[in-house]
Amino acid sequence: MNPNAGLFLSFEGNEGSGKSTQIDLLAERLREAGHPVSQWREPGGTALGEALRPIIKTPAQDIQIGAMAELLLISASRAQLVNEIIVPRLERGEIILVDRFLDSTLVYQGFGRGLATDLVQQAVALAVGDTFPHRTFLLKVPLEVSEARRQHRALALGETKPDRFEASDRTFFERIEQGYDQLAAKAPNRILSIDATQSVAEVHAEIWQSVKALLALRA
Repeated sequence: MNPNAGLFLSFEGNEGSGKSTQIDLLAERLREAGHPVSQWREPGGTALGEALRPIIKTPAQDIQIGAMAELLLISASRAQLVNEIIVPRLERGEIILVDRFLDSTLVYQGFGRGLATDLVQQAVALAVGDTFPHRTFLLKVPLEVSEARRQHRALALGETKPDRFEASDRTFFERIEQGYDQLAAKAPNRILSIDATQSVAEVHAEIWQSVKALLALRA
């Protein structure tokens, strides 16, 4: 990937951490500043990814999907997103915002599902090649906050059945939290941890300061 081309930013965090809200705010601010920007989600973003998304997220009682099959389905969606969307748009100088990327797989399928680290890393490498985010924003909230936000969202949307991931028990999300912390410690130059219990405006301000610095380096 041409390092002088576009800017690739990913957003990570536990369920209910506010990723979607922050992506929308950042996209709006970037567009106001005249930058070409697009927003994507994982799994999804392409025709293949959007077809796979409901299968991957369907509650376990409806479709049985083993941990390895889950990893491969997510990797297939990501490989298509990278090749069809991310790489071409970065080469054109676009700013790409993605709701979840490789770090989600390392923690959800690795730490969460308990798959061997080397196998998860191999699947990630096959899907992304050398396409890594320039910066990853890790939005952190305590598990009790995450649980409360998930319940509120379900009520607001009228959801009666949680998806495959949201239905997981607390120990699963404790492993997710630990996994993200370990990844952030190993990649401090890429992953910026942010206290997402702050106000929406305060979280956005932290993200914007980081993005402005990245844009300045590419000016």
